Parts: sequence; C-alpha cells; structure tokens
Amino acid sequence: GKMKPVIVVHGGAGRIFKEREEGSRAGVVRAALRGYGILKQGGSALDAVEEAVRSMEDDPHFNAGCGSVLNEKGEVEMDAIIMDGKNLDSGAVSAVKCIANPIKLARLVMEKTKHMLLTDHGAQRFAQAMGVPETPGEKLITERSRERWKKNLEPDSNPEEFQK
Repeated sequence: GKMKPVIVVHGGAGRIFKEREEGSRAGVVRAALRGYGILKQGGSALDAVEEAVRSMEDDPHFNAGCGSVLNEKGEVEMDAIIMDGKNLDSGAVSAVKCIANPIKLARLVMEKTKHMLLTDHGAQRFAQAMGVPETPGEKLITERSRERWKKNLEPDSNPEEFQK
C-alpha cells in the first residue's frame, strides 16, 4: 500500500518558561501541519521541510527568523541548513542579516549553486541575485530578544548561566 507521510518538527532546545509554553507548542503543531499539508498534496519532502521551518522562522516564539537571539552588536544574524536525504545534497547560509526566511536561501544555495555554504556578504549578494526580498533587521527583533540581549550586556551577567 501507499506509505503515509510523516513529518517530525523540533522546536529547539533549552527550557521553555511557563508563559511561553502554549505559544511554542502551538507553533510546533502549526509548522508540522503546514509541512504535512504539503506532503498530503503530493509535495516533496524538501518542500514540506522548507515550509515547516519557514513557519517557525515567521513565529516569534522560536529562535529563528523573527525572534532570533541577537549577536553582541544587538543584530539578528542567522544560519540555516537544509538537506535532501535522498542524495545528501545540502545547502547552507551563515551570518545572514535582513532576510526573513534564511531556510529559503539555504535551499537556493543547494539547488542553484555548486557551493554548500555561503556566508555573510556572499550570502547577501546571492540573495539579491536570486530576488530574495530584504527585510529591515529591526523587523526580526522581538521585545523579548532585545531584553535578553540587554541582560547579557550587564557587567555581572553570565550568559551561559542565563541560557540554562
């Protein structure tokens, strides 16, 4: 018989505080359902994965896209990787800024270049060449990530401890 499509979504590691639990759980379910919907319509596993991750990048509950943890300068700087399990093709981007969905860019790296990884300015130029729209960095910063960033800047802060 026909195999039933299965999708597994991982919403990240670390402790989830009570007040964020519901939103995080709902976000993981939404991502899984979006990916599953694509599989049910006969879409590819890659399309399903990209859609599930995009859903989480657009959801401020997750440390991806909008809601990313800020770098030392207080900017959103993201990495993404995607892999095709059939042939082990993969594409990745690192240190990208001002892009709402780095997963889309990672997939374009896999499908449109001979490279496995593009970073920083190279990734940015590639995004422009591919017509991937820029998003103002500010739009990707949430109140929560800004608060966490400020806490980590305090002289007596211990980011390692704080992250636990």
